[in-house]
Amino acid sequence: MGDGDGWGRCELGHTHWGRFGAAGLLPFHRGTDGVVRVLLQQRAWWGLGGGTWGMFGGARHSHEDPVTAALRETSEECTLDTRVVRVHGVSTEDHGGWDFVSVVGSVSRMVAVRAASMETRKAAWVPVDEVTDKRLFEPFARSWPRLRYAMSRLVLVVDGANVVGSRPDGWWKDRAGANARLRDQLVVLTEGVSDLPDTLAELLPFDRAFPEVVLVVEGAAKGVESVEGVRVVAAPGSGDDQIVELVSDPEPDTTYLVVTADRELRARVAEQGAAVTGPGWVLDRIKPPRN
Repeated sequence: MGDGDGWGRCELGHTHWGRFGAAGLLPFHRGTDGVVRVLLQQRAWWGLGGGTWGMFGGARHSHEDPVTAALRETSEECTLDTRVVRVHGVSTEDHGGWDFVSVVGSVSRMVAVRAASMETRKAAWVPVDEVTDKRLFEPFARSWPRLRYAMSRLVLVVDGANVVGSRPDGWWKDRAGANARLRDQLVVLTEGVSDLPDTLAELLPFDRAFPEVVLVVEGAAKGVESVEGVRVVAAPGSGDDQIVELVSDPEPDTTYLVVTADRELRARVAEQGAAVTGPGWVLDRIKPPRN
């Protein structure tokens, strides 16, 4: 028993399980047949919502962030090795003073999953188009229309030349060095970003995302190398053309957010279905904290 196990009340007057809120995990996998499946739990008959289907999850403890709680609860309730889940984002249902956080992630291989606790009757990989054919746990049924469109990873594509050029820090004296500094600063974004741009809201329903970061460099900065967390792509010619090429042939289950202030480039990537934001959005998130 952890300190989160117990009933809590929200400002709406409802009673919920989890003194500090709750969290659940929704892993997904795209098979070779092109079908996306999500891992669902059938709840034990004796519990709340007995026999219904929903996410694995439960109460958060006071020391846990939602992702940690969702992974822990899932590992306690089924045999999925949660270490193989690549978390892409979270979506929060806020009741006022209590919330439930849905954690969405992907797995590269769909393995058989079995029940591992008395709380679970069954576990099954369910095609997304067949989820509503099951009798769903009521809270999950409310959130599914939103989560249905969250089966995607966010790739943040940064126009290095444009972002570096947006701040007068002497970058013109050492373009490679300026891009390398930007690369190192971008690593922090992989730990999670909130307040996502409005241009992304219609494409990806995350309150907080854990993006893959791609920095596109050109010209004198082409010698800058990748580091853990940030992949550097050196454009053989125009950086703008390289960025358009990256987003115009998207991998499955991928949403692109391009960071640039260049009007022509913004229009070109928008035509390819990518979301766009300006350098200010990313620079605000990589600033070192003030002492």
